[in-house]
Amino acid sequence: MNLVIFWAVLLVAFIVIEISTAGLTSIWFALGAAGALISAAVAPSPDLFWFQVMIFLSISGITLYFTRPLAKKYATVKELPTNANRVIGMVGVVKDPIQNLESRGSVYVNNKLWTARSEDDAPIEKDVQVDVLRIEGVKLIVRAHGERGDRP
Repeated sequence: MNLVIFWAVLLVAFIVIEISTAGLTSIWFALGAAGALISAAVAPSPDLFWFQVMIFLSISGITLYFTRPLAKKYATVKELPTNANRVIGMVGVVKDPIQNLESRGSVYVNNKLWTARSEDDAPIEKDVQVDVLRIEGVKLIVRAHGERGDRP
């Protein structure tokens, strides 16, 4: 196979991967493939394949090393604090009985009504106090107040 075509296909593949993903994933390899493509176009000898591979790896590695921290800084979506985490560790009161299998249940905690599920799939009756363990999506994961989490 002609090495110019090989590196061109690789370049296009890396560009397609970069465009189709949300983050910076393959731009460095596309740059390396572009360098190898230029090398293959300038000196089209099949004997220079390993030289082209070294150009590919060198350009990819150098651009990855020097630009990855900067790209990561600007491409990373910053988490917006919502103060919802403050309910973790609080004690709430079950307002609608918690039935994980029926996907129902709610807990009143910190002056708000939350959808809730029990940690161990055990049903929890109305007006029982519960400990808020964590948040998964928009649901509180709870267990009856005072119960230990390391039950057999």
